[in-house]
Amino acid sequence: MTTPAVLLHIGSEETRVIVRNDDNEDKNLLLTLGSQLTSVGYFRHSPPTPDEMETAIMVVEDEVIRIRHDIPPGARLFSTDNDIRALARIAGEAENEVMTLSLDAVERTFDRLALVINGRPAHFEGIPDGNDFAATLLILREFMHHLQFDDIVVKGTKFEM
Repeated sequence: MTTPAVLLHIGSEETRVIVRNDDNEDKNLLLTLGSQLTSVGYFRHSPPTPDEMETAIMVVEDEVIRIRHDIPPGARLFSTDNDIRALARIAGEAENEVMTLSLDAVERTFDRLALVINGRPAHFEGIPDGNDFAATLLILREFMHHLQFDDIVVKGTKFEM
C-alpha cells in the first residue's frame, strides 16, 4: 500500500491538483486560481492593500475548500513548480534537488508579506514586490492550511509520486 500523494501546480491562470490514491488512480482537479488570475482579479495596488488581500483570501479559501473531500487522509503534498521552489528559497530553505517547505515557514513568509502590505519596503523583507508572488504565496498558504498539509516537498522537473 502506497501513501496517497497530491501534486500541486499553481499556474498563471489555474491551479492543477493531481490526487493519487492508494489504488494508483489519478484524479485531476482544477481550481480557478492562478498567480496572474488572482493578482489581476483582486489586487489593484502593488503591493495589494489589506482589504484587497482580505478579499482574495476569502475567494481562495472558498475555492480550495471545494476540493477538501477529494484529498485522502494522510496524503503527502508535492510540487515541481519553479515559483514554489523560489518561495522555498525565500522562506529560508537551502537550494537542493528536493526541498521541504513547512506550513510554518509558509506562514512566516506570509507574515513578511503582511509587513510589506502594511508599508514596509519589500526588499527589507527579502521578498519580490510583484503581485504574482503575493498571489502564489496566498494560494499555497490557503491550500496547505485548509487541506491540512504540514509541508510540501518540492522536487526537480522529473516527478514520481
